[in-house]
Amino acid sequence: MTKQFFSRLILFALALTAAFAACAQAQQTQQSVNPADPGTSELAPPPAYTPKPKDAQPTPDTDAQLASMARFKARADEKFAADHKAYNDLVTPAYNFHYGKGNPYVPGNIEPVGQGFMQPGAYPSAEYCGTCHQEAYSQWRQALHSNSFRTPFYRTSVNLLIRDNTRGMAFARFCDSCHNPIGVLGAALTEDGKVDRAKFDSDGLTCMTCHSVTSIGDAMKGGSVNGNAAVVIGVPAVMVDEKGNRIPGQVPFDMILQHPERHSAAVMHDFLHKPEFCAACHKANLPAPLNDYKFIRAFTAYDEWQQSKFSHRSPLPFYTADFKTCQTCHMMRNAITHPDYGAKNGTLASHRWLAGNTAVPYYYGFKDQLDKTIEFLKTGNYLKVDIFAIKRNSDEKLIAPLGKVSYKLAPSDVVEAWVVVQSTGIGHSLIPEVRDLYEGWLEFSAKDANGKEIYHSGFLKPDGMIDPRAHSFTNRPVTDEGNFVDNHKVWTIHSVAYDNSVQAGRSVLVRYQFRMPADITGAVTVTAKVNYRHLRQSYLDNIFGKDDHPAYPLVEIASRTRVLKIGENSPEAPQPNDNEDWMRWNNLGISLLDQFQYKESVDAFDEVVKLRPDYADGYTNIGLTEIVWEKYDSARMAISHALKLDPASARAHYYDGLLQRRAGNSPAEIADFQYVVEKFPESRDARQQLGITYYQQNRDKEATEQFEALQTIDPDDLIAHYNLSILYRRAGRMQEARDQQGMFADKKVDPGAPTYSLDFLRAHPEISAESIPWHVHSDMTETGGMHNGGK
Repeated sequence: MTKQFFSRLILFALALTAAFAACAQAQQTQQSVNPADPGTSELAPPPAYTPKPKDAQPTPDTDAQLASMARFKARADEKFAADHKAYNDLVTPAYNFHYGKGNPYVPGNIEPVGQGFMQPGAYPSAEYCGTCHQEAYSQWRQALHSNSFRTPFYRTSVNLLIRDNTRGMAFARFCDSCHNPIGVLGAALTEDGKVDRAKFDSDGLTCMTCHSVTSIGDAMKGGSVNGNAAVVIGVPAVMVDEKGNRIPGQVPFDMILQHPERHSAAVMHDFLHKPEFCAACHKANLPAPLNDYKFIRAFTAYDEWQQSKFSHRSPLPFYTADFKTCQTCHMMRNAITHPDYGAKNGTLASHRWLAGNTAVPYYYGFKDQLDKTIEFLKTGNYLKVDIFAIKRNSDEKLIAPLGKVSYKLAPSDVVEAWVVVQSTGIGHSLIPEVRDLYEGWLEFSAKDANGKEIYHSGFLKPDGMIDPRAHSFTNRPVTDEGNFVDNHKVWTIHSVAYDNSVQAGRSVLVRYQFRMPADITGAVTVTAKVNYRHLRQSYLDNIFGKDDHPAYPLVEIASRTRVLKIGENSPEAPQPNDNEDWMRWNNLGISLLDQFQYKESVDAFDEVVKLRPDYADGYTNIGLTEIVWEKYDSARMAISHALKLDPASARAHYYDGLLQRRAGNSPAEIADFQYVVEKFPESRDARQQLGITYYQQNRDKEATEQFEALQTIDPDDLIAHYNLSILYRRAGRMQEARDQQGMFADKKVDPGAPTYSLDFLRAHPEISAESIPWHVHSDMTETGGMHNGGK
């Protein structure tokens, strides 16, 4: 036997020993943590520590301490290097490099620092971190991040990808790059893998997953704002030395407590407080390497925030608000109940990341997480429901706004109720992200004085399914055969039949029609409420079986009730949560604009400026609607009036720029867009339009600068790809031109895709009306007869 053989045998033995040790540690941890009641009982007491004053200088090291630190780091580096080599010698030969040796983690965008796979044992455990951060640990144990991989809700869909006949486990690196990055970087996502997954699978995203990230990428190269886990994860370390060099692995607690600033330097970065960090996973596309088709946008909570009123990066939202980030809402500071040396003034940024997921805490019995999630959803801060108007069959006049006008109703009247749902405090769409799985819908009911139901839309059927004709805030992705993409098989998506999500800061109008009973004598109570259920019933049935699971939580996010009297209805006092009348009209105008009913939208905005003649944005809203309506002369009058009221309005200047272009007034057009870019340098729309203006003026250098700046904001902007492909070619930058041309071809809509949607809608007439910008939900047939819950 050769010396080389013995060397390999020793390395294999070392790796195997490490694997057994990790397995034993995982079993021990799993035995000590009760998943139904996770907390801090399994953690050691925190070491004694007296926090230093806020402005205290770091404790200087003695020569002996520096020498000791150097020796410790040298040993840690040596151990890490040896473990890393042994691990890679073990796992690399068996790894499926489906996308080539240079792309071991594709279709995801995640990358490690250095070469080779990262041994899972290099990551300090959550229990180690929890010793000093017991509050964060107890919250994380119940949070979605710690359950990112093991839940049946995730595994059901990812296992379908793994078992797909034409794909396999290598393709699942796309999903696991966000849900299980330690597994992806550790070569676990391969057939017949050599990795013991017990520990990091059960822990999901641990402390050191996020706190080992060293970079969120270069946006110009498709960095974090392109999503799909576009981060760089460094050598896991909780400490740096006096020179700022990372010390791999766990270190004694006394070293951290001696120099907490060096601990912070290792695990804390400014980008952890920025939405761009969240964008790495809360923005995703389906790339061609995954679906063998083309780029398809999956979800983009980050982009939705970036263009919302909360980001202060765009002048175009209809309303303004205080600056808020993802962290502002989902990591609010709370008083601690467990020792935590990361707390400030007795509070800690929440590591529960409260949002909308009620399914996971319900499944695992995490009562605190479930209660706090429901409380989060029911604060009343996110939506407003307004039963704004009605129409009667006897005339088409809009009776509005309800509560402020008098009107009469009679038995047998056909009533059409207009319900406006306003997104107020949500920084992204309703519903965000995986809309094919989450269920948000509007429930509307009309009942007589005895509580007897006259009309009901959006009810739950006995089997838990939602009334198929309900107005839902979801979408319907379809395959190239026109079938609904069931079980979240995202790699089969070729089109979207409809998308009824409500964007941040916007409103939606939903119409309901019903007939008053002929024998009605008392009042009729109408109620509209937005319900939310984290997973649709059919998906739960697919996972557990129809009769093998209880009903999952349903949360009412917002509601409004009004009483319609037979006979005379007089004005009434508003409820405390109701919007002012001008805003009620404004929300109606926004929703009508989005439904392409331009005349009605302008009429609504006209009511706004009657009530608030000093409101510049009211005139801007009229102008933008008439621009879309191609009524440019009246649009100019409205925008001109807006600028007289508020000469500094970047929003009005943006629309004025569009009108100046239409009039051929290039200097004024350029001045408008330059002004907007100066005030909002991260405005996608302003950069885009200024780039187009320069392009049309043959100012290639300036146009190129704008489109390149646009790509740092949105790497997927089609107009930027298209124009840069031409501009680069003119400048002789041929390879860059080809790259931009290729990205444009990949990301533009497939002209054949709408046919897949039409096939689906023809096969499902019960929901086909949801694809129409405006429609009426009705229980009346064309002949005046009745049927249950129709349209």
